[in-house]
Amino acid sequence: MNASSPVSGWRRWWLGVRPATLGLSLVPVFLGTALGIHLGAVSSLPSLLLACGCVLGIQAGTNLFNDAGDGARGADGPERLGPQRLVGSGLATVAEVRRAACLCFGLALLGGLVLAWQHGAVIIVIGLASLLAGWLYSAGPRPLSHSPWGESVVLLFFGLVAVSGSCFLQTGRFSALSLLFGLVPGVHSAAVLLVNNTRDLVQDRAAGRTTLASLLGERRARWLYTGLILLPFALLPLLAMALSQPLVGIAPLVLLPLAVLAIRHFAVRQGRALNLQLKETARLQALLCAVLVFCLLWG
Repeated sequence: MNASSPVSGWRRWWLGVRPATLGLSLVPVFLGTALGIHLGAVSSLPSLLLACGCVLGIQAGTNLFNDAGDGARGADGPERLGPQRLVGSGLATVAEVRRAACLCFGLALLGGLVLAWQHGAVIIVIGLASLLAGWLYSAGPRPLSHSPWGESVVLLFFGLVAVSGSCFLQTGRFSALSLLFGLVPGVHSAAVLLVNNTRDLVQDRAAGRTTLASLLGERRARWLYTGLILLPFALLPLLAMALSQPLVGIAPLVLLPLAVLAIRHFAVRQGRALNLQLKETARLQALLCAVLVFCLLWG
């Protein structure tokens, strides 16, 4: 570790958990909870808070395992276009970061056991699957983060699993409707990862990584991003009809100009400017889901 670095103490670990990404794991929990309340459940604030703690632990641990894995492979060198990483910048050793990741996963598992005691063993299945996916994302000889399946995994766990699981905590049952709602944050989370991998396309190809962006190429990756950004808006009529609530299909359209602006920005941004695109895409996801939460609770 570089002792002269201006980042030290708790600040380096705050940097390591990548706080800008944590909202991606919280948004679907809030959406699933709001859906459960709309469907008639009595709100369980302790379950919501514990679920938030679990998903934050899994997200932070996944980010740290990714930092350690890429750092051990020498993937986060001076040419890196993305934000600073712990191992790559010498702020922590691989062993230190892995221990921190295990601690985050351990806390998430502990919270999951409490939720399972309250709501049934199905929560353990969801939690263990999420932990395994978080570990496989960066671990082993073929990490998911280096494969074309990264976006699909993000769509599954940051969308379908998170929303339906959170709704289950409130209602005690699964529904196809919660899966449909899960597509909204999941698709935009996949778009965030696609931006990340488009930014790193040249470096990934040089290192032999076959991410979806590296397979598609920059032009087709930008077209896919357009589809991912617009798909949740195309789903709004289905959501409105399923709930018999027109406001769900209308109110989120106020954000359509922001979606179009994000698409236009992605068409021209290059290199480190795509770090701004990451934030813009994540902000769009949060705002869209916030409008849906409002419609579900007070519409």
